[in-house]
Amino acid sequence: MAGLSRSMLACLHTGQLALLAILVSSGIVLQVLACALYNNWWPMLTVIMYVILPMPLMFFMGSKSTSLMSSDGDGWANFTKFLTGASVVGSIAIPSILKHAGIIGWGALAMELSSFLVFAVATLWMLQMSNEDGYSML
Repeated sequence: MAGLSRSMLACLHTGQLALLAILVSSGIVLQVLACALYNNWWPMLTVIMYVILPMPLMFFMGSKSTSLMSSDGDGWANFTKFLTGASVVGSIAIPSILKHAGIIGWGALAMELSSFLVFAVATLWMLQMSNEDGYSML
């Protein structure tokens, strides 16, 4: 990547951001379709977890750790990792519990879990992009 000009790098970065936006948009569409197609809006409860998910990273990640994926860190970094993990588990558990209780069907469960998978891929890709760039919040 060092041999590319600044304009080529900017174009490549813009394309990656566009694909990232398309991934997030498709995750939102899957989330809404899981509710609208089956005329049952209970699966929207997972949106609460999607909103809560980035909050610990924004509020508590002020440590001197270079990456969220590193094993070293102070108490706040460990607390951030715990809250993020709890939100991820909640994102999977809510649709599973709703299916077990008979509130939603198999199709809504599949769409909810595929929406989670799309969001997870988008998040991991965003973390990879921020590690490659000079600016990084995480």
